[in-house]
Parts: sequence; structure tokens; C-alpha cells
Amino acid sequence: MTQVTNALWLTVSPHLKKFDQRLLCQLARYTAIRRWEYHQTSDEPCCLDTPVKMLHDYVGRCDRTEQTSLTATPKLHLLGHGLSGVIGLIYARRFPHRVKSLTLLSVGASPAANWHSQYHGLRQMLPCSRDIILAQMVRLLFGPQGHSLTRALMQVLERDLDTGLSLHSLADRTEIAAGGITPPLLICFGGQDGIVDGSMQDRWQPFLKPDDRLWRCPQGHHFFHFDHPKQVANTIRDYWRSAVLESPLNLIQQ
Repeated sequence: MTQVTNALWLTVSPHLKKFDQRLLCQLARYTAIRRWEYHQTSDEPCCLDTPVKMLHDYVGRCDRTEQTSLTATPKLHLLGHGLSGVIGLIYARRFPHRVKSLTLLSVGASPAANWHSQYHGLRQMLPCSRDIILAQMVRLLFGPQGHSLTRALMQVLERDLDTGLSLHSLADRTEIAAGGITPPLLICFGGQDGIVDGSMQDRWQPFLKPDDRLWRCPQGHHFFHFDHPKQVANTIRDYWRSAVLESPLNLIQQ
């Protein structure tokens, strides 16, 4: 039997998508899940409207495809980490009728306050080299690491800063309004996150609906879903089952 695929993982940071793969493999045990990717080209401005529009176009194409083979068009369960989650948040605000639920990983109540903004803030404050700031960012994002792994992670972060979608620069910073969404919302954090810390996490509370959920991975850092993929996948699956019981998502029984 063909399985309805209405869980969609969002990726707008191609250099960081390797940290998503373990979680996606875990989620694939329970349901078919697609990945939508946006790659900003060198000729495009850093603008959130472009990926949101392209996501909307993609969802529309999927709707038309599924309507030709299935009896109904399901809403989407959107998921995303960091800036990719921010794209999902903006999409869910603009098109709530298209979203069954939204799962955010490492997105604070002030959505634009991400590791890019932290990096540029440190560059402005500290009279030191880019490498020193990047090494500090590795510690904040991943926790203490050995020299070789720190250097490798610094290169990944540097590529994301130089060629990926970004809301910030040394000259300007983007602001995104705080607030929730109409569809069900699951917000997941790392308990040891050095970027989206406990105070930024707690500021979500005034915007949560009764069925929304905020969950912390106690030992996780900013990319907690990489180090704890099974725990995160189980949390997402349980939320889909409890808060979105009417969802047509086909979960594979274990």
C-alpha cells in the first residue's frame, strides 16, 4: 500500500544538513518523511521571503501530485532546526491551513537570535581573529571538543557563514516578531545549548497554546538531535500521537 507522505523536514543550511541525518533515519522508522532543501545562490539577496515562497510553491506541487493518486490532500507536519525551523515558523504563520503541526528544534522565542547573530556580535565586541571566534562558536554549539574535531567543525561553520542563508551581517541584523502559530507546536531544545539558552527557551511560554509542548533534551547542545536522535525522534512521534490524534500521518507500528 502506498504510504501518505505528509511529514516534511526543512533544510535551508546545506552545509549543516549532515547533523540532521541521524534524526531523519530514526523518524523514517515510523513514517515516510521528505526533505525540502533551499540553496541560496551567490546572486540572491539574503531574504526570507524567497525560501518561504519556494516552499509554498513546492507544497502546492505536492498537493497537485497527491490529488491525482489519493482521495484527499493531507496537511503537512513541518520540522526544522535553527534557521530552517524559522522558515517553517514563518510559513505556518502565513499559511496555517497548510500545516498540521510544526516542530522547531533550537529556535528561541526571538526567532532571529541564532548562532549567526551571536557570531557577529562577538566579532563586533572582541578584538580577535575570525578563527578564535569560530572556535568559541564550536564550544557554544557542540560543547568542548578535541583540537582536530574543533578545526573540522570550524570549517563547516565558516562555509555556512560565507555561502548559506543568513539573517545577519556585521552591518545589519534582521528582527522577527516573537509569537506562536495557530497549528499545534512542538518546540525542542538542548538543555546545554550555549546559543538558545534557558531564558530564551522560557520566553516561549506566553505564546504556547494548551496543546503545544516545550521539551528539553537534558544533555543536548545546539545540535542535540545529532547526539540524541532516538530520544528526539521518540519525542516527536509521541507528540504527533498525543496532540495531533486526528492526523492522517501513517505511523508504522513497532
